[in-house]
Amino acid sequence: MAIFSLIIFLFGLIIGSFLNCVIYRLALPNFSLKNLGGLKGRSFCPLCKHELAWQDLIPVFSFIFLRGKCRYCREKISLQYPLVELAAGIIFLLVFLPWCNEFTPVNLLSLWYFWIISCFLIVIFVYDLKHYIIPDKIIYPAIIIAGIFNLQFLISEEGSAPFFTFAPINGSSVFNYSILAAILVAAFFLAIVLISRGKWMGIGDIKLAFLMGLFLGWPNILVALFSAFFIGAIIGVGLVLSGKKTLKSEVPFGPFLVTGTFIALFWGQEIIDRYLNLFLL
Repeated sequence: MAIFSLIIFLFGLIIGSFLNCVIYRLALPNFSLKNLGGLKGRSFCPLCKHELAWQDLIPVFSFIFLRGKCRYCREKISLQYPLVELAAGIIFLLVFLPWCNEFTPVNLLSLWYFWIISCFLIVIFVYDLKHYIIPDKIIYPAIIIAGIFNLQFLISEEGSAPFFTFAPINGSSVFNYSILAAILVAAFFLAIVLISRGKWMGIGDIKLAFLMGLFLGWPNILVALFSAFFIGAIIGVGLVLSGKKTLKSEVPFGPFLVTGTFIALFWGQEIIDRYLNLFLL
C-alpha cells in the first residue's frame, strides 16, 4: 500500500511537470491538444530560453537543488513550477486512495477519468489565475470527456455510481443527476453574467460551471459552489483590506471554482453528512 501510494505520488509529480509545460505553452498560436503541436521540442528556461538538461527537469527536487534559480541565467524560477507538481502529486494520490483495494477494469477506467479531469482543472486554475481567462482549448475537451464518461451510465442497464458521488444509484440516475447539475449551475452563472453584464462573471465561468456539474453531479455541486463563493469572499475581502485590490478590481473566479470542485470531490459526502446531521439536530 505504502509503495503503491509513493509510486502514484511520484507519477503525479511527473504529470505536474508536464502540466507546467502545457500552462506555459498554452498561449502559443500553434498549441493544440489534438496534435500536441505546441508541446514539441525540448523544455527551456522561460527567461533565458536555454534548453534544460535532464537534471534540471526532476519535479520539485531540481527546484530545491538549484535553490529556485535557473542553472544558466541564475534568474529566479517561479514557485508555480514546484507548487503545480506538488498539487498534482497530492491530487493523484487522493484520487487513487479509494481505489487502492479494488482494482477492476471499471474502477481503473474511473480512476484514469478522475485523473484526466483533475489535470484539466489544474491547468484551468493556474492559467485563469495568470491570464484571467479560461481557455477553450482546455475546457471544451474536458467537457467532452466528462460527457462521454457519464454517458456510459445512461446506456448501462444497471451501473453503480463511481467513487466520490453522493450515493450508489442506478446508471440512468447517475447520468440524469450529472446533466441536471451541469444545466442548473450553468444557468445560474449565465444569470449572473446577464444581470452584471459580464462584470461579475465571464463566459468561461459558465463553461467551467457546466464541467463541474458533469464531474461532480448532484448534490456535490452544491458543496463546490458554496466552497468557491465562501473562499472567494474571504480572499477577496483580504485583498481589499490589504490594499492589493479595490472593489472595482478584477479577480479571476476560476481558481475558486476549481478549489471548490476538489473540496467537493474529496470531502463532499462528509460535508453533506455533517450538514444534514446538524440540520436534523
